[in-house]
Amino acid sequence: MTTFNDREQGFERKFALDQEQEFKANARRNRVLGEWAAGLMGLEGQHVSDYAKAVVKSDFELPGDDDVLRKVFEDLKGSGVQVSEGDVRMKMAELLAQARESVRAGN
Repeated sequence: MTTFNDREQGFERKFALDQEQEFKANARRNRVLGEWAAGLMGLEGQHVSDYAKAVVKSDFELPGDDDVLRKVFEDLKGSGVQVSEGDVRMKMAELLAQARESVRAGN
């Protein structure tokens, strides 16, 4: 039974690592998305960093990405930026792929 237990523990460690990496990738994606949106809204300096942090925090409101999408899209729309919800979704997908690569590479 030791071999089975060793295998099970190996799978559990891999699952935990995968979950940790996905969490980091999502947080990184949200930060960069916030920086992107801040640029579109014309924010500068510390305001960019503050807005990016607010986007990261918004991800803890509800499970999934809808809370982040809603925040960024509504903020952009409220600032007069002409962007569709689909545009924001595509940017989120693009940035998540980049963030996953970066996290896996150890950056």
